[in-house]
Amino acid sequence: MTLSLSIIGWIVLGGIAGWIASKFMGTDAQQGVLLNVVVGIVGGLLGGWVLRLVGVDVAGGGWLFSFLTCLAGACLLLFAVRLITGRRPA
Repeated sequence: MTLSLSIIGWIVLGGIAGWIASKFMGTDAQQGVLLNVVVGIVGGLLGGWVLRLVGVDVAGGGWLFSFLTCLAGACLLLFAVRLITGRRPA
């Protein structure tokens, strides 16, 4: 039971982080709810990986730290996609 709630929690956390990141990066009009969730979750993985590379312990950070990690990673992901595709915000 706890595992499914944590998965739902990560989906919600990733969705909110992806949505806020898309607002920051000006891509919200191009994305739907599902893509916001995917960007947030992948951004969380990317953000956690980058933080581990610089020596930050990401395991026991709590919900706020996890949210900020997802948000920063999602912004980084959207920035990288913009660089690769050459698209500008609509």
